[in-house]
Amino acid sequence: MALKRIATAHWEGDIQTGKGGMSTPQSGLFADQNYSFKTRFGDEKGTNPEELLAAAHAGCFSMALSAVLGRAGFTPAKIDTRAELSMDPGMDPGPTVTGVHLILSASIPDITAEQFAEIANAAKAGCVISRALAVPVTLDATLV
Repeated sequence: MALKRIATAHWEGDIQTGKGGMSTPQSGLFADQNYSFKTRFGDEKGTNPEELLAAAHAGCFSMALSAVLGRAGFTPAKIDTRAELSMDPGMDPGPTVTGVHLILSASIPDITAEQFAEIANAAKAGCVISRALAVPVTLDATLV
């Protein structure tokens, strides 16, 4: 049985001066969160699709890492992931996501640096969001 996750977006107006709202009706996390050209390419308060994709990637990778660690017999004390999504705003045919850089800091008892690197890279490759993206996904992993 396939899972469905739903988010909605509403937009009014042209690309430069228009505005919209994005919602996550299943979770209720946010409703009609402001987004616009200025939240995407400027500094107006609100969100944008790329920020939400980066958040999804950080969360997905952290869970994937926990799963791969568990299969290898390790239980993480903590996993902190930052996803830095890069976008070129002027590429043809338009703005293009050019990559995602994952920055990982984790505390995992009784693991070696070699095991950690191998498992982190397996999690990066297996993460649902990593696999969904058609851009390079890089990783900096720090064992603390």
